[in-house]
Amino acid sequence: MRFLHAHATHPQGELALELVWAQLASQGALDMDATLGWCYLTEELADSADAVLASLRERLPHVAWVGGVGAGILATGVEYIDEPALAIMLCNMPMGDFRVFHGRQPLLRHTAPGAGDWHAHVAMVHADGHSPDLPELIQELAARTATGYVFGGVTAGQHQSLHLAIDPQVPDRGDRGEPAEEAAGGIWRGGLSGVSFNDRVRLVSRVTQGCEPIGPRREVTSANRNVVYELDGLPALNCLLRDLGVPVTVNETDWHRDALPKVRATLVGLTDADSDLLSHGQHFGADTRVRHMIGLDPSRYGVALSDLVETGMQLAFCQRHIGAARQDLVRICAEIREEFDPSEHPDSRALGAIYVSCTGRGGPHFGAPHAEMDIIAHALGDIPLVGFFANGEIARHHLYGYTGVLTVFGG
Repeated sequence: MRFLHAHATHPQGELALELVWAQLASQGALDMDATLGWCYLTEELADSADAVLASLRERLPHVAWVGGVGAGILATGVEYIDEPALAIMLCNMPMGDFRVFHGRQPLLRHTAPGAGDWHAHVAMVHADGHSPDLPELIQELAARTATGYVFGGVTAGQHQSLHLAIDPQVPDRGDRGEPAEEAAGGIWRGGLSGVSFNDRVRLVSRVTQGCEPIGPRREVTSANRNVVYELDGLPALNCLLRDLGVPVTVNETDWHRDALPKVRATLVGLTDADSDLLSHGQHFGADTRVRHMIGLDPSRYGVALSDLVETGMQLAFCQRHIGAARQDLVRICAEIREEFDPSEHPDSRALGAIYVSCTGRGGPHFGAPHAEMDIIAHALGDIPLVGFFANGEIARHHLYGYTGVLTVFGG
């Protein structure tokens, strides 16, 4: 299996595509019998999405396409932020190993009528953040795969959060999928779209959180909807202050001077009762969702979170900073590299990759332009990679924030 990729910046989408196409043609795109492609555009080129996809279909009529619009887009070693840019990746994966899905061509469970002998092992998904009940849609989609694992992100744009998906080889099955509106041929608003893979496709996917716990793992022992009142049987607000190193008896003047800035810089790592909150020393596990604190209830010592909370869940207060983000990204890259170590897996090597990162990450968060992508390139080498900056990252059956989801395809 072979992967090719190219990227370019230009204020006109059609001309950006011409630049990208010239690169792909020079790499042998016309001779590789490509079957599946990814296309990502920055929001500045969102109005050109239908024209770009139409042109790609004209040049490569037998290729299935997935992708979307991001607040920025990514390619090997490069981050395009606040500029018009386009990135494309092609591969010649056997057509029997993947299936594209969207609002009129849903991903079916293998037991559903009409599914035939297709078994979705995992799936990549692009989602519109304006869709109602998006977390439930993601969980439902994950349940349609054999592993319960999906990966991808929420398309990002202040005005247009478009995602694209089209497979010229498969006729529409009718409108039985996630709620979505087709804006143009293969361009979608609302709902979910993406591509599923069977178990013959080798891929390795990891989540990097970029947040460091500042206190111990605690169990939620009293909560109501999104407000936590007790942790390990103690008042939740007292636990927060203790983890921040703030005296519980702080007076109002000291509170506004010392405590409040620390509280505002603090986030919460949350996971279900049966999942490991911490799995790599002091790093969060893959099932941990990082959420904002949205308020305090001093009268009842409560802490309000931007997510529903149930007793039995695990929780740790945390903070974001460059050091934690770099360290955790290096960690997942090392884990993926080991999965393709020729001494351990002689017949496998990394061929291509997809990376979805939070809009709050990227070079600015890592301290230098392109720094996030430089870390990945240093670890994985110069393999084709594309992706985008998302308004929410998707892995397993969860919707995350402040994370990066790196998925590498192997041969």
